[in-house]
Amino acid sequence: MKRMHLRSMGLYAQNVLRSVVRQQSSGCGDSKTNTKGLVVGLYQKEDAKSDPKLTPTAQKIDGRTSGKLAQLICETKLDGRLGRGRVFNGVDPEFNSVAVVGLGIEGIAFNELEMLDEGMENVRIAAGIGARSLQNEGVGSIFLDGMDYAEQAAEGSSLAVWRFPDNLAVKNAPNLAKVNLFDSPDVDGWTRGIFKADAQNLARRLSDAPANCMTPTTFAQATVDALCPCGINVEVRTMDWIEQQRLTAFLMIAKGSCEPPVMLELSYCGAAPEEKPILFVGKGITFNSGAINLRPCKGMDEYRGSMSAAAACVGMMRACAALSLPINVTCVIPLCENMPSGMSCKPGDVVRLLNGKTMAIRDLDRAGVVVLSDALLYGQTTYNPRLVVDVATLETGVKKAFGGGATGVFSNSHYIWKQFQRAGSLTGDRVWRLPLWQYYRRQVTDELGYDLSNDGRGIASSCLSAAILHELVPCADWVHLDTRGTGLLTKYGLIAYLTAKRMTGRPTRTLIQFLYQMACPDMK
Repeated sequence: MKRMHLRSMGLYAQNVLRSVVRQQSSGCGDSKTNTKGLVVGLYQKEDAKSDPKLTPTAQKIDGRTSGKLAQLICETKLDGRLGRGRVFNGVDPEFNSVAVVGLGIEGIAFNELEMLDEGMENVRIAAGIGARSLQNEGVGSIFLDGMDYAEQAAEGSSLAVWRFPDNLAVKNAPNLAKVNLFDSPDVDGWTRGIFKADAQNLARRLSDAPANCMTPTTFAQATVDALCPCGINVEVRTMDWIEQQRLTAFLMIAKGSCEPPVMLELSYCGAAPEEKPILFVGKGITFNSGAINLRPCKGMDEYRGSMSAAAACVGMMRACAALSLPINVTCVIPLCENMPSGMSCKPGDVVRLLNGKTMAIRDLDRAGVVVLSDALLYGQTTYNPRLVVDVATLETGVKKAFGGGATGVFSNSHYIWKQFQRAGSLTGDRVWRLPLWQYYRRQVTDELGYDLSNDGRGIASSCLSAAILHELVPCADWVHLDTRGTGLLTKYGLIAYLTAKRMTGRPTRTLIQFLYQMACPDMK
């Protein structure tokens, strides 16, 4: 019998953290990789006189062990509080290890104050903690109780057991456990959850790769490998094409690096070809040093994840194909590096955009809006979309405001904002709306020598960047997601089913859920 380990869980306060003790892991060797383990749930007791309640699946396991599981739960004083649990060995003849994890209060649902479906999120947390604990025990095949939310159990467990082993020696490779559904008829829900988690894990893999292993060209090849087998059309545009299209703002940033820029165009056709697509534009700066406005050297390696928004879009597209969503989606992803050199753009340089307006690039550390500008304009004129969504790790303002708690959203459409709000409440990867006022527009447009500046005036950096992008989408429903606080390394307020100090892959599942809602508006 071993105790379960929860690294941290920022969404549910410190009392949950204190309730979990460090697991005595058996390592990642091959001694147990062929063993089977089971994760079951335990609901919190409602009052001092009642006992914690096992889920129906856990009750079946308890029945076939003649009450031994319930006895162990009583002896170890598990009370069903969220995140608390134990791993019991040798309890059931079919499974070498059984992990019992607290689910919190039974029947809990949507919390309006938290803007979160807590029932779904509790299942993700419990499934993730249980699966990771068994994986740390060396269990190679993990079966999970559906806990009334098979889709969310699949998401939490698949995200929790994922590792990035690409740069490890073979002898140090971690145990990559396989997760399976146990004793639940909701196979469709489980499959959807696996598809969504796999999409986020793809985004995590792309974002977490070192910058020398994920250049613009390498990212483009990885995208082709991931999406072409799914039936998604991938166009890789090289330097000659970019110059012919006069995407000058994009080239102003790209020319500072010896790595050639690439423009990706991804197209998924799930509806009638004549139906207007939803256009996504994902920022793809594969390494952002700040160029001449160099960022602090300490922690600069995190900015290999400045293309995490592009990675989330790639993962989203793969999930669209896997789920066969009846909708047309197009992605435009500008890929480049932002580096200092003799060829770099200089602070104060002015560039003419595709729409004829001029932009002063006064701060090279804020290259994201410059790279996105031509991509946004090109995507609108080429695809005539019904809706424009751009995703980017842009400014520190949203990170300082929310930390890792939510992605900042700016939109000129209340309906689209509500769709994203609902999607975030269901996925547990929440978003929050920020102001898109004329007050900020004037701070980026009231200039004498040019039409726009890439930094504006004032300290509301995220609002100013959103105002710049809004100027480039004058006639369409548009939403901007700033993922600076959620899309990079997990540092503070770690969600239990993600991994500390690794890239998060957020908000991939929220993007997928948003598209599902847009494709199937009548589905509940």
